[in-house]
Amino acid sequence: MALLTIMLLMSLTFILVSCAYFTNAVEWLGKKFNLNQGVIGSIFAAVGTAMPETIIPVIAIIFHNGQASEEIGIGAIVGAPFMLSTLGFFVTGASAIIYALFHKRSLKITPSLTGFQRDMSYFITMYSLAVITSIVNNYIDIKNIVSIAILVSYFVYVIRTFSSNDESINDVKNLYFSAHFHSKPAVNLILLQLILSLLGISYGAHIFIKYTEQVSAMAGIPPAILSLIITPIATELPEKLNSVLWIGQKKDTLALLNITGAMVFQSSVPVAIGMMFTEWHLTGLTMLTTMLSLISSYICLLYASNKKSLSPFVLMSGIIFYAIFLMALL
Repeated sequence: MALLTIMLLMSLTFILVSCAYFTNAVEWLGKKFNLNQGVIGSIFAAVGTAMPETIIPVIAIIFHNGQASEEIGIGAIVGAPFMLSTLGFFVTGASAIIYALFHKRSLKITPSLTGFQRDMSYFITMYSLAVITSIVNNYIDIKNIVSIAILVSYFVYVIRTFSSNDESINDVKNLYFSAHFHSKPAVNLILLQLILSLLGISYGAHIFIKYTEQVSAMAGIPPAILSLIITPIATELPEKLNSVLWIGQKKDTLALLNITGAMVFQSSVPVAIGMMFTEWHLTGLTMLTTMLSLISSYICLLYASNKKSLSPFVLMSGIIFYAIFLMALL
């Protein structure tokens, strides 16, 4: 048990180091191509770290037939936005408070409000459409049409993000691979660090889940609890850790858009594929998680729109909705 716990902590450390290299590389990529922080956070960082856990349910739905595979796939699809809009926000808000207590930053979180509002508006709209489709589809088969509309909406979102007026990235640390290889931060070196760090994140998450399962089995945790609680937390670690690192560096726009951009991606592409290849009937816990995600997101969007800033305590309110989910589950 002690050895497994040590291996678990080592895999977590490996993910954290990989995230540090990834955030450094993606910042340099943005600097090289003069991209705004919305593109860096909402698209490159968000999609890059969301891709590994997104592929799993898609493969389960498309290449594995059966009711069980379909339920697992849909559960994973709706579970990702839920974790980000509850625990992801909570961890980001909590990290801002901890850094402020150690006088590393101010308590107020000040991301690009246009970027944050853009992401949250797209997420709430597309995810609400997915929920409504699940209900209406019991009477009228509209899911294929809606799935195409959602994919088109994400394409429009990407174009809008590229053309946004978000600030460019500033205050970038030296590229880590430049120091390692004693070379200038050329594009090929940036891409090499980006790709290797993404592979490190994916491998670290895989090992972390493996040892989490073993520790949970030895601790007598039921498989249902593991699949619905522990594993989803582990798969969303990259987004959370990236945001914690950026919050510590006072790069609030990147920290928040990394999470909200992943929410937009995961509420569009995987959801559209789920609609195309399943019956897309959200019931029970899957329906509950979608509703809790939307409520948590709407509260943060409403606060940001009214106050023109974000309070870490508002972000931390996401833990309330996660607690509601746990009570419903247990």
